[in-house]
Amino acid sequence: MPSPLDRDDFDVVPINPQRIFQEVANQLRRLISEGKLRPGDKLPPERELAKRFGVSRNTMREALRALELSGLIELRLGATGGAFVLPGSSNAVVAGMRDLYFLGAITPQHLTEARIAVSAAVIRVACERITDEEIDALEANVAAAARAKQAGDFEERTRHHQAFHVMLARTTHNPVLIATTEGIMEITRQFVKAIGPTDQQDYTHPSRKRLLKHLRARNAEKAVAEMSSALTKLHRGYMVNAVAPGTTAPAPPRPPRDPKPAKARPRAPGAA
Repeated sequence: MPSPLDRDDFDVVPINPQRIFQEVANQLRRLISEGKLRPGDKLPPERELAKRFGVSRNTMREALRALELSGLIELRLGATGGAFVLPGSSNAVVAGMRDLYFLGAITPQHLTEARIAVSAAVIRVACERITDEEIDALEANVAAAARAKQAGDFEERTRHHQAFHVMLARTTHNPVLIATTEGIMEITRQFVKAIGPTDQQDYTHPSRKRLLKHLRARNAEKAVAEMSSALTKLHRGYMVNAVAPGTTAPAPPRPPRDPKPAKARPRAPGAA
């Protein structure tokens, strides 16, 4: 039996292992990683870059767009515009996670599992590096969320609750943990936005107060246990109702080593 590849109408072309614009982009990435191009530096004009690399201007333009999507450069228009190297940014990570959410690839269960795991890593590192001033800032955030709750401002309360996690991640001074947390919180924002306000009980404030006490004591294990318990309650009480596009909500995951048995758990507001 003849192979389908033998048919005249089965046209194929040799596969190029790497497109030219990707090689150009990779060389520019290397220059940035080696410090030869620093944040704030302006790249030569597109025409000059194309000449240096020996490629067409269209190829050069594709390479610059790829770097822009990666969050490495910013393309500015106008007389003072051009391609500028950006400082370290988590924009690409956040955008990628947001795209996964809109594609329906992330369920509430995925989100909760990731939040528990990443939060545990953040807290353990934070307990080694966090300063009293940074804990004071976290306390101010918790107080602001409480005032928003008293005012009945769901959106403001939610904004403070979610900002708390990013603030905590930044105390690690670890760009990987910060970027991952920012991406996870972007997905959380999308889920909460889809659900909207609820009249469920808000247990977040007392949980945060206990968490801050453990952070001040630099007790990582108790802080991790508190955060894991809070996020599991969040899933059971609220996020299980959040459904990513094209998915159904699964049962909540179990947190690692939850120190408290699952008795009568309160309903939760989902803004944490």
